[in-house]
Amino acid sequence: MFKLFIRAHDLGVKNEENISAKLNEFGLDGVQLVAYKALDGVAYAPASVTTERAESFSDCFKRNGKSVPLIGAYFNPVHPNEEKILNGIAVFKDYLTLCHSFGGNIVGSETGSYNGDKWTYHPQNRTDEALKKVIETFSELCDFAKEQNAFVGMEGAFGHVCYDVKTLDCAVKSIGADNIKIIFDLYNYLDKSNIDKMYDILAEGLQTFGDRICVFHIKDCVIGEDGSLKQCGVGKGIFDYSKILSEIIKVCPDANLVFEGTTGEDIPYAVSYIKETIKNIS
Repeated sequence: MFKLFIRAHDLGVKNEENISAKLNEFGLDGVQLVAYKALDGVAYAPASVTTERAESFSDCFKRNGKSVPLIGAYFNPVHPNEEKILNGIAVFKDYLTLCHSFGGNIVGSETGSYNGDKWTYHPQNRTDEALKKVIETFSELCDFAKEQNAFVGMEGAFGHVCYDVKTLDCAVKSIGADNIKIIFDLYNYLDKSNIDKMYDILAEGLQTFGDRICVFHIKDCVIGEDGSLKQCGVGKGIFDYSKILSEIIKVCPDANLVFEGTTGEDIPYAVSYIKETIKNIS
């Protein structure tokens, strides 16, 4: 059956004891961990986390019956600043080396944008050159991950290089590695131009990637007067999770569902709403 997780830094607290306490409070199974956002004294730089620090986190989680389905080391592989790309790759490899110590085995990232730190649409994103660069970078990461007996998670998004299911699938097939996992974020693929095809995109993703999907990001949104999408707390927007989870369970009955961007007072409502929805479709 489904397990429910949340990004650790969306909980509003830092360090494993406080994070575990919040997970227990909300009845959640664990976190998507971005260490430099969730742990004190950890910078976005290689060699910023020791094995001992990672093991301390893992020991606490084990005591509390919590787990880590995904370690986030998100970086922009097509950033105009080459130094930022190299630093991102180094941090990603660092987390691949440490992932087992943290209690996980998958490290993930999105595929980036030529708009640099904004991570928004740029026409150059949708070129063969951009896709080639993403394929080369993730191929290198997959090779390194094999040495660590670990997996690389790839996540598409409308404004990024892998902007739809088809392009991400092309990248995955071109890389040809058996240690790639998919992070599927339905909201990420949406824009005012395709919002009416939301459930078609979900069906395409499930059919294309199947049980290769390691995590489903759970989000919700409302539509503004200009047709733009604005993220909101889960259960307070237009996403029909009865329909969405009914489709997911057919393909990934043991899916990991991760709340991403749901914070503060929206968390208990979102958890209750999703748990009730799961109960009703089971």
